Amino acid sequence: MPPVTAAGREGVMNTANARREAIKTIQDRESVFSSVDYIHESMIDQFGSNVFSRSVMRTLLPKDAYRALIRCLDHGERLEPALADVVANAMKDWAISRGATHFTHWFQPMTGATAEKHDSFLQPGGDNEWLLEFSGKNLIQGEPDASSFPSGGIRSTFEARGYTGWDPTSPAFIVDSINGKTLCIPTVFCAFSGHALDKKTPLLRSVEAINKQAIRLLRLLGNSESQRITCTVGPEQEYFLIDEAFYNLRPDLINAGRALFGARPPKGQEMEDHYWGSIRERVLAFMMDAENELYRLGVPVKTRHNEVAPAQFEVAPIFEQSNVATDHNMLLMEVFRRTAQRHRLRCLFHEKPFSGINGSGKHNNWSMADDKGSNLLEPGSTPHENEQFLVILTAVIRAVNKWGKLLRATVAFAGNDHRLGANEAPPAIMSIYLGDTLGEVVDSIITGKVPEGSKVSKVMELGVSTLPELPRDASDRNRTSPFAFTGNKFEFRAVGASQSIAWPNTVLNTMVAESLDFMASKIDQLIKSGKTSNQAAQTVVKETLAENNRVIFNGDNYSEEWHKEAERRGLPNDRNTIESLPTLVSPEVKRLFSSYGVLTEEELVSRYNIMLENYIKTINIEVQLTLNLASTMILPAALQYQGNIASSIASMYQALREEDRPSSMQHDKLLKDIWERTSKLKFSIDQLEAVSKEADHATGDHLEHAKFYQQKVIPAINAVRAVADELESIVDDSLWPLPKFREMLYIY
Repeated sequence: MPPVTAAGREGVMNTANARREAIKTIQDRESVFSSVDYIHESMIDQFGSNVFSRSVMRTLLPKDAYRALIRCLDHGERLEPALADVVANAMKDWAISRGATHFTHWFQPMTGATAEKHDSFLQPGGDNEWLLEFSGKNLIQGEPDASSFPSGGIRSTFEARGYTGWDPTSPAFIVDSINGKTLCIPTVFCAFSGHALDKKTPLLRSVEAINKQAIRLLRLLGNSESQRITCTVGPEQEYFLIDEAFYNLRPDLINAGRALFGARPPKGQEMEDHYWGSIRERVLAFMMDAENELYRLGVPVKTRHNEVAPAQFEVAPIFEQSNVATDHNMLLMEVFRRTAQRHRLRCLFHEKPFSGINGSGKHNNWSMADDKGSNLLEPGSTPHENEQFLVILTAVIRAVNKWGKLLRATVAFAGNDHRLGANEAPPAIMSIYLGDTLGEVVDSIITGKVPEGSKVSKVMELGVSTLPELPRDASDRNRTSPFAFTGNKFEFRAVGASQSIAWPNTVLNTMVAESLDFMASKIDQLIKSGKTSNQAAQTVVKETLAENNRVIFNGDNYSEEWHKEAERRGLPNDRNTIESLPTLVSPEVKRLFSSYGVLTEEELVSRYNIMLENYIKTINIEVQLTLNLASTMILPAALQYQGNIASSIASMYQALREEDRPSSMQHDKLLKDIWERTSKLKFSIDQLEAVSKEADHATGDHLEHAKFYQQKVIPAINAVRAVADELESIVDDSLWPLPKFREMLYIY
């Protein structure tokens, strides 16, 4: 091992002192109090005040223009271009009256974040005069440079032209900051060729697909009232908060979003005392300020509480249409990040920022509703309502069984690989939890028999009064299930905390649309053969449930027994991103998306390529950070401690007479231990550096390159971390350079 110079020792000491100073800074810091005042302005008055909402449009638009716009929103009618100028002028006047100076087309490229380019309302007029202008053309279409956004090979770098297009179904809003106000117009983003380059366009297409197939099915079942079907989503969002003083001393958190080093704290979550515990005043102040801004943006956040892990929290909204819920969730994450900084905190959305404790997900509560406000997954109180409910339920069960591998692929990325499958998140095996009562209903439909002691009085037939009323909460919840029915919705629990919900919901909508199509076609065929609608529905439901009930499991999804049982049932188990992503480009998935007009084959392949590229880039960033931190911070600290031990032993030996010196001392064992671990750290650093260089020169397509990172590079990263975390537990605390988990998770 090379010797540590005086300058090196001082560098180690300065870094460690910075950690101590961070703790002192936090202890001495004055609280940032919430600025919310609901006494002088109520929540109702503030809610949606920065949104170009229906009530605002009703006030500012001419009646004919307002009605035309509402028909577009509620019934999917195309908006006439001439109307855009009227809407744009009203939108401009409203925004300027609230202090906005710029506007932007706010869109969601394939980066996983949002994008915006601000333009001023200021325009030159005649005679050296200046005007505030915003035309229908400005509202409907923008032209950002598309060459710098991910395209997955769908276009060349020099093909730069791209377009943003107004999405009138998602309301415009004003972002209000201390540095100005900007009118944000939610838009789609596409290439000059017409290919979708964003997450919003496929989502909107999938909503259209499910509307078309659901309406077709409902008509066959005798429902002539519902005119439009939408998908509703309520995404629960988990996150961590740590003090900025610690965050600024952790380059891994800054650059990778997660701690690449860190021993488990002596106290983690095993005492179960943080979950739903009393919220600290500092955290509550942050929550109140963030919620207040979200209220003004029309985001209906409802619930806040402490989550399982220390320093982990959750926020949950009320259900909204899926495209609006997607926009609002992206806004929520941005508002939380920005608000946290004002409170000298940092908000972490990574799926596993701290190893050894609970990770973060985004529970995607999904359902379907019609334009009358009826939830199609709501068990009813009449035979007809229950018939419709069971047909829709059966379609969803079939969709998850048939397209389980695809559903799994929607949550496949590097961050989620740290979380899925552990006893904190559902496994990678896609299964459905129905609960005991509903599960019993399904079993009785399949077998025609009712077990003794059943809540169902006798054999049921769809549409007959013997079908019981099904209460929303007919059974317990199952938090181990990846796709659980929770009363009037399905909770897809495998979505990662950091990811946009647009892609999971696009896929979920599309595969359910295919299943609704299947059910409708089968029922229609039987009706044409002479059966009644009820007879046809009953036959199709029974046959479809019998063919797809392998995906239903009400037990413990964490157990080894379930993994064995799932394998026996033939359910796929794609354990990581690399195993899962190839599903996206399988022939049947390509046909699925193209058949329902959601994604062309080129658009689908481009997304597959982008996801693999993101995986490679994510791991490569973690490689460089691991090498840098291990070499420049952890190794010097270990060497310094080793030198201190050696000096102490040498001084002790020198102080004793030769005849009094023992042949072996405990200090010798300590020195040998630290020397061996330090040597092991240096060896693992060298190994990681070597395999990293090999990865840089790896040949083959994106999948082969990603496989190399998954199979070779990640184990090398883990090897460096393992020995570094061992050193953390024995190196003099005053020398350790990185804030420890025991500090970051409890001092804030």
